[in-house]
This record gives sequence, C-alpha cells and structure tokens, in this order.
Amino acid sequence: MNEQIHKRLTDEQMKMIVEKYLRKEMAASEAMELLCLKRRQFFEWVRKYRNNPAGFTTAYRRTEGSRKLDETVHTHILSELAIEKTLIDDPSVPVRFYNYSYVKDQLMKSYQEKVSLPAIIDRAKKTAFISLSRRGSSLTGR
Repeated sequence: MNEQIHKRLTDEQMKMIVEKYLRKEMAASEAMELLCLKRRQFFEWVRKYRNNPAGFTTAYRRTEGSRKLDETVHTHILSELAIEKTLIDDPSVPVRFYNYSYVKDQLMKSYQEKVSLPAIIDRAKKTAFISLSRRGSSLTGR
C-alpha cells in the first residue's frame, strides 16, 4: 500500500476488479484486498467507474492551478506597500509598522485580487521595504 493506485495497477486491471464486484462475482472485501484499498477509497473508485465506465482511469491529475503570482499582482503589491511606506516615513503620522491586512484588503478592493498575507510579507522582505533592527531581526517599520 506504499504506492498510489495509478502506479500499482493499470486501468484495465482496476476496471476488471470493479466490474467483477458490480456483477457480484466478487465480494467487496476481496476486491478491497486485491486493490489494497480501504473501504471508503474502494467505494469512491466504484462510484467513479459507475459515473463514467468508458472514460474511467486511475491516472492522477492535478486540479490546482499554478501557485505563482502574476507579474501584475506583484506590481500591485509593491505599489500598495509603497503607499504604506510613505505613511511610515512621515513623522507626523503615528504609523510605525506595515499593516499587511490593510494591504491585502486594498488589493481586493482596488484590483479584485486575492493574495495571501504570507505572499505580501514575502514581497515586502524581498524588496527592501523592511529594515533590519539593531539585533539583526527584520522590522517592518521605521
């Protein structure tokens, strides 16, 4: 049970076992043992086969898109951080640190872009918006 099902068995082998189960030529426990699957996983595969017997496959397909941010999103993050930097650098304003949640909200409000806080903080650290304290740790303020 170390390998994933699409690496252990071919589509034809999987179809044959599931078909035998559906024709009641094989008990579910036997089929689960042959496939090295637990009960829940086995019945998920049976459901997938019933929904589309002709197109049934065990091939693995990644459903997520790319996790990399577009260049336009990157420039929008930098522009919002620059606005925050002007507030931090202004001595008349009592703001000393970046408000990353505000930057995130502004990105959603102004550009309809959903960006995670760690992505914003990472961009701030990589682009000199953060200075080092006397002890060497990073600060996000003056």
